[in-house]
Amino acid sequence: MSRLEDILKLEIGSEISAQAAEAEAKAISILETAKAKAESLLASRQKALEAELAAATRRAESAAELVVNQARIRARGQVMDQVKAGVLSSLDSLAAKPGYAQVLVKLADEALESLGQAEAIVVNPSDRGHLEGWAGAKGLEVRTDANIKLGVKLIAKGGKANVLNTLTERLERAWDELSVKASKALWG
Repeated sequence: MSRLEDILKLEIGSEISAQAAEAEAKAISILETAKAKAESLLASRQKALEAELAAATRRAESAAELVVNQARIRARGQVMDQVKAGVLSSLDSLAAKPGYAQVLVKLADEALESLGQAEAIVVNPSDRGHLEGWAGAKGLEVRTDANIKLGVKLIAKGGKANVLNTLTERLERAWDELSVKASKALWG
C-alpha cells in the first residue's frame, strides 16, 4: 500500500499545487483589477477635485476683481469730490480778485437777457457796491440776500418769476459734463 499511498499523495499534492496556483492567479487577478479600479477612481476623483479647485479659483478671482473695481470706483469718486471741492474753493477766492466786478456784471446781463423785464436784482451784501451802478442804469432796485453767493438773482416785474445766475449754480449744472472730461484727463 505504500505505493498506492505514494501515488495518492503525489496526485493530491499535485491537485493541491494546481488549486493553490489557480487560487494565487485568481487572487493576483482580483488584486490587479481592484488596483486598476482604485487608480481609476483616484484619477477620476483627482480630476473632479482639480475641476472644483479651478472653478473655486475663478470665483475667487472674479470676486477679487469685483472688490478691486469697487475700490477703484470709490477712489475715483473721492478724487472727483476733491476736484469739485478744489473748484468750489477757487470760485470762493474769485470774489477777492480784481476782475470779479466784471464777472458779476456779465452774470447780471445774462440773467436779464434770460428774464426779459426785471424789477430788482438780488445780490450778496458784499457784492452790492459792484452792481449798484449797473442796476441804476437798468432802472432796477438792488436787494441783498446773504444766501446768494458769487452771482445774482433777477426778479421779474410783478415778482412771479426769477432767474438765479451764480457761478456755483452754473458749476452744479455743468458738473456731470465737466466731471466726465476731468475723469478722461485723469484716467484716460
